[in-house]
Amino acid sequence: MRAALVAVLTAAYPLLVYLGLGRFEPRWMALLLAALSVARALGSRDRFWWWAAAAALLLALLSMVANTALPLKLYPVLVNSLLLLVFAASLFHPPTAVERLARLREPNLDARGVRYTARVTQVWCGFFALNGSIALATCLWASDAQWALYNGLIAYVLMGLLMGAEWLVRQSVRKAAGS
Repeated sequence: MRAALVAVLTAAYPLLVYLGLGRFEPRWMALLLAALSVARALGSRDRFWWWAAAAALLLALLSMVANTALPLKLYPVLVNSLLLLVFAASLFHPPTAVERLARLREPNLDARGVRYTARVTQVWCGFFALNGSIALATCLWASDAQWALYNGLIAYVLMGLLMGAEWLVRQSVRKAAGS
């Protein structure tokens, strides 16, 4: 239950920041980022979330000290950057991130499947690079409302569209391979 709550609050982070900045100073909103990042890390054994928490705590500290919202708004940039790093590193040190996920469902993935998952990992790297760049642009040049709209809704819709498109391609590839 706690993990689900943390996941929902993390997904709602841009909206919470947007609503909170109109009512509280950024230094107080930084407590939300600190609490969410620590809760997320404590709920996982994955090193990724511990690194993300450390970086998020740095952003929260910067926001507290300077009492500015920019570090709070950089959190989506941080997450995209870390995901890009993890996915890109897995291309050079296989198995790739997508292959690891695929093997949870299909442990005996053949060579064709391994190549396919490597390509999908590359696509996700492109997505994280582009999404993180747009997230950064919204931090620097967009209004708080535009930042919240992109990072709290549009980015998730784009991610869902990419997942859906990949699923359709995967079905086509499997059908062509006779699986």
